[in-house]
Amino acid sequence: MRPEVERTGPGRWHRTDWMALLSGMLFVGTGIMFIVDPTVEPLIMIPILLGGLGFAGLIAILTRAIRR
Repeated sequence: MRPEVERTGPGRWHRTDWMALLSGMLFVGTGIMFIVDPTVEPLIMIPILLGGLGFAGLIAILTRAIRR
């Protein structure tokens, strides 16, 4: 397994955690949507949220497979 840090020295680089990044963006977007339009039905948003999490997981798996 390769190390997560690619460069040493004063400025360290690490690989992007796509699952965390996309999930965070999804939850922030969902929160903004509920603040802007509070009439949105939760029964509509739950499948969108779960589908978005599934998509983020798929991207994370594909990214890890490409890196190896």
